Amino acid sequence: MLAASILLIAAGEALTQTDVPAVSNGRAPAQQTVPQQDAPVSPSPPREENPGLFNEIGRMFEKLPALKSPQEAIEDLNGRARDAAKDASDSLSRLTKPSSMVSGRMVCPVSANGAPDCKLGADKLCQTKGFKEGKSLNTDSAEACSAKVLIPGRTRKPDDCRTDNYVTRALCQ
Repeated sequence: MLAASILLIAAGEALTQTDVPAVSNGRAPAQQTVPQQDAPVSPSPPREENPGLFNEIGRMFEKLPALKSPQEAIEDLNGRARDAAKDASDSLSRLTKPSSMVSGRMVCPVSANGAPDCKLGADKLCQTKGFKEGKSLNTDSAEACSAKVLIPGRTRKPDDCRTDNYVTRALCQ
């Protein structure tokens, strides 16, 4: 028994704080092994990147621009709303300038390509009412034929009638 206690005391001095003695069946082991401290283990070489799905998703998140803080997002939204309100008020102020809607009947002259030019017709209608220019709001068309069409027994020719377009309402400034 004395030999066992001397063995335990000697073994206790040899143990470090991280070593824990292995006990089996309530007895202390006869030999304690102390690990040898050889040269430090060299770290493993850096591992090559795996071009897998998760790696690619990670790269995508790294490349994304930083998200705005809630305060910045609200300020940006308020700035856009302020600009939109200003544009709307500018448009309304343009419409509320001294302008008037006039009614009448002014022919739209035929342009070089054969289509009616109702901008000129609206301008003429507005000028007769004392304004500078206008935009057509409503148009009308009518067929104007020569008196030859009324002769009984005469066949109608394509150039006997023409279609005239008229501006009937215009917004003048």
